Amino acid sequence: MAKELRAYPSVSLDGEKLPEKLDFAEIFGHPAPVHVEIGCGKGAFLLHQARIEPEVSFLGIEWANKYYRWAVDRLGRWDVGNVRIIRTDAADLIARRIPDESVDAYHIYFPDPWPKKRHHKRRFLCQANLDHLHRTLRPAGRIYIATDHAEYFQAITELARANAHRFTPIDFERPAAAETGELTGTNFERKYLKENRPIHTLALQKK
Repeated sequence: MAKELRAYPSVSLDGEKLPEKLDFAEIFGHPAPVHVEIGCGKGAFLLHQARIEPEVSFLGIEWANKYYRWAVDRLGRWDVGNVRIIRTDAADLIARRIPDESVDAYHIYFPDPWPKKRHHKRRFLCQANLDHLHRTLRPAGRIYIATDHAEYFQAITELARANAHRFTPIDFERPAAAETGELTGTNFERKYLKENRPIHTLALQKK
């Protein structure tokens, strides 16, 4: 029998009812450091990290409806008050609706690698999106990236090198929510570890 997934308005954000530019202090009810997870899947990272860091406001962005609904149900059942999730295209949201210098950290764990060469233009980590990540990050803001796809990781590394004037490579900070042997604590990572796939990580700090 399929699990009944409940909607929790306290967790989910309706993009049509939000202002053109997001006001995180208004969304969460108070000013706080803001972390954004791009592609939050079923919400494993958000659930555990938000409970460990109640002083941080977490925004999860997920396009796939089945994962979005699962994450909303999961976080709602646990009554995690410092997380909100929105179902939308991450690139569009960040480009149009996230204000300048308003985010402390982005978490981009296992983005779709779009492995076929003709689909590479669909990858999230590209120059145009990195421009908006840089714009929306606060000074010394960070980007944490993890992928199991070696070729995509090489492309990301080259992208980082091309932007060395704007970002400094830093050590990848393993989230406190990650369990023993994990680097991110996401459902995708747990799946890939069982398949013995190597996990590649990169972290950047805004100059």
